[in-house]
Amino acid sequence: MTTTSPQAASLSFDGRAFINGERIAARDGQTFDCISPVDGRLLTAVARCGEADIDAAVAAGRAAFEDRRWSGMAPAQRKRVMIKFAEQLIAHADELALTETLDMGKPIRYAKSVDVNSAANCIRWYGEAVDKVYDEIAPTASTALALITREPVGVVGVIVPWNYPMIMAAWKIAPALAAGNSVVLKPSEKSPLTALRLAELALAAGIPPGVFNVVPGYGPEAGSPLALHMDVDCIAFTGSTRVGKQIHVMAGQSNLKRAWTELGGKSPNIVFADCPDLDKAVEAAVGSIFFNQGESCNAPSRLFVEASIKDAFLEKALKLVPQYQPGNPLEKATVMGAIVDQVQMDNVMRYIGLGQSEGAKLLAGGAAAEPVKGGHYVLPTIFDGVTPQMTIAREEIFGPVLSVLSFTDAADVVKQANSSVYGLQAAVWTRDINKAHGVARALRAGTVHVNQYDEDDITVPFGGFKQSGVGRDKSLHAFDKYTETKTTWIRIDSPLHR
Repeated sequence: MTTTSPQAASLSFDGRAFINGERIAARDGQTFDCISPVDGRLLTAVARCGEADIDAAVAAGRAAFEDRRWSGMAPAQRKRVMIKFAEQLIAHADELALTETLDMGKPIRYAKSVDVNSAANCIRWYGEAVDKVYDEIAPTASTALALITREPVGVVGVIVPWNYPMIMAAWKIAPALAAGNSVVLKPSEKSPLTALRLAELALAAGIPPGVFNVVPGYGPEAGSPLALHMDVDCIAFTGSTRVGKQIHVMAGQSNLKRAWTELGGKSPNIVFADCPDLDKAVEAAVGSIFFNQGESCNAPSRLFVEASIKDAFLEKALKLVPQYQPGNPLEKATVMGAIVDQVQMDNVMRYIGLGQSEGAKLLAGGAAAEPVKGGHYVLPTIFDGVTPQMTIAREEIFGPVLSVLSFTDAADVVKQANSSVYGLQAAVWTRDINKAHGVARALRAGTVHVNQYDEDDITVPFGGFKQSGVGRDKSLHAFDKYTETKTTWIRIDSPLHR
């Protein structure tokens, strides 16, 4: 099978950086090839930016912040521009969705319905929120007025991953921009194209030049200079725990910039025998791990099923697996697409090999596929008989691989679930309200779902415990990351109280 979309064939891309309102090549002229995981085609050459380009972008952001071309606008005015920015995404939804699919391999049906819509909703929501967040007046004696106000931090560096390029960017740039900051975004070198397009759409919506800059490149060459930059006030990163730790170190080594990280996960999904709807639990367990090819930090990759229902659960789960066979992401019927590149595919296959060699029982998948010649695809994979000590039960795979463990005791399964360096997300399925609350409270995770897995909204915070990161994306809590809190204490010597 080959890709046949005429729209895909006609779409062209501009891989140059976006600095101070203009498309610009890397200062040294270097580029790297942007290859589609769908079929291996060359999409475009992308600017391979380095320290000089980061310096230029930060300088543009600083100049914009200092002359208050954006931060000086009334919140209501910024709101109107942010809403126009969101509307630009919707107006270009087909183009953005197709770009996302070609760039990182997700099915086109989800690139538009989930990624474009979620990114636009996020940008609109923070725009709408910014003129509705009030500052405070502290309770004091009558001789004082104590104001507690929020101010934008200044220049915000943002580094995002390749699995949800638009959504991850929106979660960070939307609250940062709405609060009045300037932003320098470094997208993943594996999926840089929609981020570059977002910068153009922001400019068209009325965000002034210099306020939102996008600098593509590799982590050591562009990401590190951004995290180490002495004129960046805050760095927000989503990615691996290994790199996230380096981001915190670089933030401390430089100017002690605020560092916020959303990192890895190995999320436990716990299904008790008294689950209120077994079919729904099976659908959620299977659908959530194979969604986005398993390339989700919050994927429920550890499935704990009470022993008495495990066989029935797995029988139902295996019947669903054929629905998730990888296919051409450009076809509307496809629900599981391509792995982002050969490096990631090799990594997924390595973990599958480890699962087999360490004694787990392979129930489904376990092999590569090629629904589109030249692309990177892995079959949906399920392992049973997994023990907590196995590599596939401990390390984040970031692929369509489900590890199934069994349990007989609530306290024991909570202990196993919490026995991880991660604490991003979890779920519990039970009809017993006491058990639901008790287990949910005991799970060390930033989000705990009860009797569902993927229901979510921009109004709730997202982030993790332990080595799943520091800080929260989404909701009003995200403003905390991109603002400074200032106290202004005013002495009042009233002539009426002498």
